[in-house]
Amino acid sequence: MIDGLYEKYLLPKMLDCCCSTKPINYQRNKVVPHAKGKILEIGIGSGINIPFYQKTQIEKLYGLDPSKELNHMALKVANKNGLDVEFLLSGAEEIKLPSNSIDTILVTYTLCTIPDLNSSMSEMKRVLKDDGNFLFCEHGIAPDQDVVKWQNRINPIWGKLFGGCSINRNIPNIIQNSGFKINKLNQMYLPSTPKIVGYNYWGHASL
Repeated sequence: MIDGLYEKYLLPKMLDCCCSTKPINYQRNKVVPHAKGKILEIGIGSGINIPFYQKTQIEKLYGLDPSKELNHMALKVANKNGLDVEFLLSGAEEIKLPSNSIDTILVTYTLCTIPDLNSSMSEMKRVLKDDGNFLFCEHGIAPDQDVVKWQNRINPIWGKLFGGCSINRNIPNIIQNSGFKINKLNQMYLPSTPKIVGYNYWGHASL
């Protein structure tokens, strides 16, 4: 009962707040404006990325997320920014779009939370065009072992508090082991952010 109320009412607002800090939004602005054509945003959440899109580059924007509450928040942001978004209420494990139909897949601060990564990454490969672009900006495992130790210790508790978020996933390995080729990879600790949750990977990949 309490868990259900937390996930429905409090968690969406917490995620919106934690995922829209100044350092994180600075990172989003490095990636989101490169999305173009028919775009699929995996984990659109509360719509934090919406203001960063270049409207003139968008042919169609799909926003996928399994949370009704977050979808409702994202719709308000889309309307405020004059952006037409077709929302897909589901997880990435089963994307209800045709194969080879998407020019750009955008995933930001979402690979940390997806429960079935194998199925989800396979679905992303399926819908992305052969010449499509996979844009990513994620937090994950740090390069320093002292930080990693704390990531591993805290991860179980962190996941329960933040909707299944894992702070110790190896983002480059997840992308490459799924059959994508990383064409550009940047990484660093975000400023003004605890190191255990602040190591960022961003760039783009292709099939």
